Amino acid sequence: MSQPVEALRNAFKIPELKSRIIFTLIMLAVYRLGAHVPTPGVDGGALSDAMGTGGLLSFYDMFSGGAFSNATVFALGIMPYISASIIIQLLTAVWAPLERLAKEGAEGQKKITEYTRYGTIGLCIVQSLFVAAYLVKLNTPELVIVPNPSPFFYILCVISFTTGTAFIMWLGEQISEHGVGNGISLIIFVSIVSRMPEAVYSLFQQLRNDDLTMFEGIMLIVVMVLVVAGVILVTTGQRRIPVQYPRQVKGRRVTAGGRNYLPLRVNQAGVIPIIFASSILMLPSMVMNAVKSPEAQAFFQHWFEYDSLLYNLVYAGLIIFFCFFYTAITFNPVEIAENLKKYGGVVMGVRPGKATAEYLNRVMTRITLVGAVFLAGVALLPKFVNSGLGVQDFNVSQFFGGTSLLILVGVALDTVRQVEQHLIMRNYDGFMKSGRKTPGRR
Repeated sequence: MSQPVEALRNAFKIPELKSRIIFTLIMLAVYRLGAHVPTPGVDGGALSDAMGTGGLLSFYDMFSGGAFSNATVFALGIMPYISASIIIQLLTAVWAPLERLAKEGAEGQKKITEYTRYGTIGLCIVQSLFVAAYLVKLNTPELVIVPNPSPFFYILCVISFTTGTAFIMWLGEQISEHGVGNGISLIIFVSIVSRMPEAVYSLFQQLRNDDLTMFEGIMLIVVMVLVVAGVILVTTGQRRIPVQYPRQVKGRRVTAGGRNYLPLRVNQAGVIPIIFASSILMLPSMVMNAVKSPEAQAFFQHWFEYDSLLYNLVYAGLIIFFCFFYTAITFNPVEIAENLKKYGGVVMGVRPGKATAEYLNRVMTRITLVGAVFLAGVALLPKFVNSGLGVQDFNVSQFFGGTSLLILVGVALDTVRQVEQHLIMRNYDGFMKSGRKTPGRR
């Protein structure tokens, strides 16, 4: 039996891990059920026809698993929570009170999480009003999306969309606490996977109708395989810094010295920069679509359309920025250098203390640049798929060669890593171990 299948069987042999996996699956199923609950006062079918395919709103719809194009109660998705998290993290870096809270450990983090929730509700209210205005604006004599655009409709949209996002936020937190993996990332993962059948069907339809040649279809599959391989390589890639520990004598206890390694991940931030950059770029689009100024809309469509050069440059710049920003928050070279000095560890060829911190910072900056450029390149890949391979369908180009694939692989690797940790802790081989039990294991 293959190792992944054996590891999966072992996962269900552990009662705690089994309950966590089942709980995660139930919560994700509840999320997908909620994504089909319609918002009162909106014709979801008419809205789906009016939106069409492609563009930034379709990109937003991808993260909500189709809930936005059908105007369900989960139309805003989890993006308001992510936007609130970005704002809070930025404020933590520049505002002293939040910085002090971040250093207070679990209690301080609990307070920051509470502020993030309040920020999420505030953003939901604002975005709900813009979405309601956007839906009313789409009304035409031939296609009526909102039959009764009264003030009560705006109130109903605010209540429905805000409650829906708050419930998704709660589901994500429950998965993170009682399930397996990061709840918010898994919700986005499931939203993207839900569009997979549509993307595969569209690809076969294009091949069948000769809109896409067999060679272009094969090249699309090759691009997908290369992206998956590249994401795995960068996500799991590490720069191992050799650290030498001296032999220590504490009373009658002698600690043997030796060489160890300090692993520095190439992609320390994972898929978070992609999600952060996407959520930020969605806000101007929703504002511009809600305002009634033709000049503002013309400016946005000319300079900041989804497939424009400016949009792609800003998108890539935000991804690179958030790679460095998130790494700076989660990786503290000064603290690591102090801990190494405290326990007698010395980086080979580098003086302890300040010199070690500078060395670690320099190395981390270089490898983060590689990871950031890779993430930006993968995020811009759908543009190449559209122009180079002639794939015009948005779902196909996004799913088989871009942000969607990057998030899917990244979240899957992170979830598998957590399951593997549970298996190793309980003396079972993980997904990436050899098939034989280690001698001495149960």
